[in-house]
Amino acid sequence: MADVHSKDTRSFNMSRIRSRDTKPETIVRQYLHREGLRFRLHHPDLPGKPDIVLPRFQTVVLVHGCFWHAHDDKPCFRLPSSRTEWWQRKLGYNKARDWQQQRELTMLGWRVIVVWECELKSSQRAETLKHLIQEILHPLDDSYD
Repeated sequence: MADVHSKDTRSFNMSRIRSRDTKPETIVRQYLHREGLRFRLHHPDLPGKPDIVLPRFQTVVLVHGCFWHAHDDKPCFRLPSSRTEWWQRKLGYNKARDWQQQRELTMLGWRVIVVWECELKSSQRAETLKHLIQEILHPLDDSYD
């Protein structure tokens, strides 16, 4: 299947995709700040430069986009119909890198919490953020809801 955009248009569109300060990441950061939690962003000394680092709680929050981190078996993720093999390799590499970085963070004593972009849609947002704050503040307490 041919691309519907010219090569220059596609290049321009792809150059506008950000890896930092995305809308889902901003939503999580604003919520945590409103709740009184202070954090660092993209800490350069930690594997993968996690999106949000809460040193006081020895916790990192990774905000994953469903496409770029291949949120499998979810309706929010769909593999492109063109260049399928290339995208499978690319997204497979992204998932492997995510797994490795989370493993390294855990081995360094950090708790890792992953928030997916689809969990921040308006219908689920309040529940997701409430669950996130509970997970940060009370990591061993499974009795909340």
